[in-house]
Amino acid sequence: MIDDPSLFDRSCSGRFLERPGLQRGQTSMFKPMEEVRLLFIKRSGGLRFSRYHPSWLNVLLDWGEQAFRERIPINQLLFQYRMYSIPALRNYTNFLKDLVQWTFVNELLTLQPGGDLGPNRVVERPHVIYNSQTLTYVMWMHIDSSDYQEAKAGVATSPTVCGNYAYQGSSRPLGFESRDMGLFKDTDGSGYLLSEDRSNGLRIDKLSSDYLSVESTVYILADYESPAMYKSNGTYFMFGSSLTGKILLSTLLLWITADIKTIGWNANDNVYTTATSLLGPWAEWKTFAAPGSNTYSSQTTAVVSINGVVMYMGDRWVSNNLMSSTYIWLPLTISGTTATMDNRNNWIINPSAGTWSSPPTETVIEAESCSNILIGGATVVSCSGCSNGKAVGWIGGSGNGTLTFPAISSWTSTTTTIRIQQQNGDGVQRYGNVTVNGVSNIIAFVPTPNGNTPGTSVLTVPLKKDSANVIKFEAYNGGYVADIDRLIVPIS
Repeated sequence: MIDDPSLFDRSCSGRFLERPGLQRGQTSMFKPMEEVRLLFIKRSGGLRFSRYHPSWLNVLLDWGEQAFRERIPINQLLFQYRMYSIPALRNYTNFLKDLVQWTFVNELLTLQPGGDLGPNRVVERPHVIYNSQTLTYVMWMHIDSSDYQEAKAGVATSPTVCGNYAYQGSSRPLGFESRDMGLFKDTDGSGYLLSEDRSNGLRIDKLSSDYLSVESTVYILADYESPAMYKSNGTYFMFGSSLTGKILLSTLLLWITADIKTIGWNANDNVYTTATSLLGPWAEWKTFAAPGSNTYSSQTTAVVSINGVVMYMGDRWVSNNLMSSTYIWLPLTISGTTATMDNRNNWIINPSAGTWSSPPTETVIEAESCSNILIGGATVVSCSGCSNGKAVGWIGGSGNGTLTFPAISSWTSTTTTIRIQQQNGDGVQRYGNVTVNGVSNIIAFVPTPNGNTPGTSVLTVPLKKDSANVIKFEAYNGGYVADIDRLIVPIS
């Protein structure tokens, strides 16, 4: 746990938070969680958003390309750092403690006229840890040129987790290349930078006592990237992804030599290794997801504990259409020195209780069902990758088309997450106004691989206990909505 001098839950402004069930003025006595994390992904072009997730857009309007990076356990709340479309690095806080519904708090770093945070720069994979001695939140991030040849690490600091971070500069730690990175805070308070050094391997470097610089090399592992470390009962787990990017071959004139570099990233079976000391010896690397699954088409972002629930956070990077990149969060089972993870379309976490469970029963409603109502230009269209080979298209636009699901059932009155199977063959996202029982939600639909391969967006909304819940898709600002394949609705 972080040594929080106040010992009280505080909001980002430093004021006490009032918890449900407490009388006004009372406070609870939870300390902050041990580590605050944040992570962006690969993207050139300065502080532009670099990945996109269609989830939660009904809450955030624009979840943004992959620049989010992690939820941050602080005072029993979870915070999310992410890059945003302004462009800037923003912070969201989950006051509902459900890891689904988020509220904007602050811009943490913003695009500058020049320098490391200027235009056409790479700023990615930030992580934040709290220094209990200096009472400072310290952010490390990958800083690079657009061709990824600088390979530096940058540092920023703030007295509050949601505050404005002061950028301190960048360097090659100990003179070595640094690209994909992670941070780890040990139980004794020591901080470590986990850094992919293409010339040598995956580095574990010890930070100075104030976490602002790298002090020494602890260990160099095999060539893996996207590192994340987790400690369980005295055992250190290091997770990483293989270097499976495309090959860039640069032949130098007058010499018969070649400089071979990897760029980008392709999905692969991520692996982990364990040790009882950061100095090693480290065990043989092993997979933790189903072999051949390419870690369910993801790359390690972080491994965190949410009040005892160990969660794998992975990203799905789409280099040729960054806004289509998404995240995958799954429960990770740690037993002794073994880590395992199964794939799940969805699951339920109770952060305050430190438990998770399987999802409720779901029902599937096809958009082209005869029970639905199509008005204006909305019509059934062919979609080879959609269920039944059909979808409803031409929603919104000049024909002012609308699609209404008039009889969505729920066995109980609850707030739930509905999955929307949709396809958007454009190169940019589309938007839609989705009303649920008369309440409007603005949803962004990111581009799908092609016009016939559906993607998934989500809508988290209250449903009534009956079969008369009404969901209507219509234009937002006169534009076209994505073609809708079907809804997958939890009913229990």
